[in-house]
Amino acid sequence: MRRTTDIEDLLRLHAPQVLGALVRRYGHFDTAEDAVQEALLAAAGQWPEAGVPDNPRGWLIKVASRRLVDALRAEDARRAREEKAAALALPPAERVPQDDDTLSLLFLCCHPDLPPPAQIALTLRAVGGLTTVEIARAYLVPEATMAQRISRAKQKIKGVRFGRPDNWVERLPAVLHTLYLIFNEGYTATSGPALQRRDLSGEAIRLTRAVHRLLPDTGEVTGLLALMLLTDARREARTGPHGDLVPLDEQDRDRWDKVAVEEGVALVTHALSSGPAGPYQLRAAIAAVHDEAPSAEAVDWREILGLYDVLVRLVPGPVELLNRAVAVAMVHGPEAGLAEVDSLEGELGHRRDAVRGHLLERAGSYDEARAAYESAAGQTLSLPEQRYLQGRAARLRD
Repeated sequence: MRRTTDIEDLLRLHAPQVLGALVRRYGHFDTAEDAVQEALLAAAGQWPEAGVPDNPRGWLIKVASRRLVDALRAEDARRAREEKAAALALPPAERVPQDDDTLSLLFLCCHPDLPPPAQIALTLRAVGGLTTVEIARAYLVPEATMAQRISRAKQKIKGVRFGRPDNWVERLPAVLHTLYLIFNEGYTATSGPALQRRDLSGEAIRLTRAVHRLLPDTGEVTGLLALMLLTDARREARTGPHGDLVPLDEQDRDRWDKVAVEEGVALVTHALSSGPAGPYQLRAAIAAVHDEAPSAEAVDWREILGLYDVLVRLVPGPVELLNRAVAVAMVHGPEAGLAEVDSLEGELGHRRDAVRGHLLERAGSYDEARAAYESAAGQTLSLPEQRYLQGRAARLRD
């Protein structure tokens, strides 16, 4: 008998493939998604006792297909509609192109007509297999709000042709951006009592692995997976015994996941050797420089600054420029970094003041640093970040 957690992992693995198979054959994304959820619930109730079937994916497709046909019949009682629904026959499970279905489902969830919050919610629900309650809890919104967001997203893409779009290369950045946002929210939660949401970051890595299996020679897909692995490798060392934030230069590197670091380094090395580097590859390369250094003092900041110089030419966003300012400070001194920070424009929230506090402290301007830390603490909604920033300010005040 398999453990419940093993069965849950198996169901989460097959869920997008089953949904993709139904949508490709029947259409009706919203009704198909409901049918798949019912099939997953049936499996979760039966498999722990009866055992996992030899072909779990085929079992799920069969059950979900029946539920979907029943729903279509109930939707329209006319005989013609019943006969049409009953006549629909799904191809045998072994002939369904499951990998292509997973990617097609991601493209559907990241349709350009949907705003980013809706893309994220629909991806987590349809591809990730998370419940509406879990997604709402992750983003700290009421369940009803998240349910409405998902429902509107389904209605917006109703009638959209299922399958890999003709312009899939142009649409791929939207898929990668959605997965990146999910990972970032899991790795550093924007609000709430916990610094990390491991369920979200883990789900983002799992989905990105799936995309990488489908597109192993696409540099930015490889770069994004490498970036997630290299970043997530530090997860255990990011918090202290009581959940307090531990900054990168103070982390115990022995607690980093060496296996994840090795895999991430191998991936980004391969990606960078296969053609021009994109933003995710460059971010992964920066993460690799940090992760391969034996200590914080041994980090090659000149190499990191060079990588940021290339990155900001491709993506001159405020976050990228702020991170580059830190590298400037590490290479040329805190005053040079402060000059870069003070010249930045754009929405940075508490991050700008947090970096200013750090650089002012290094420059010996303790009163200004304390004020910057206190300002940053007042802007963030993350309780661990608040405690960390308030602690830095209190230390300078004392």
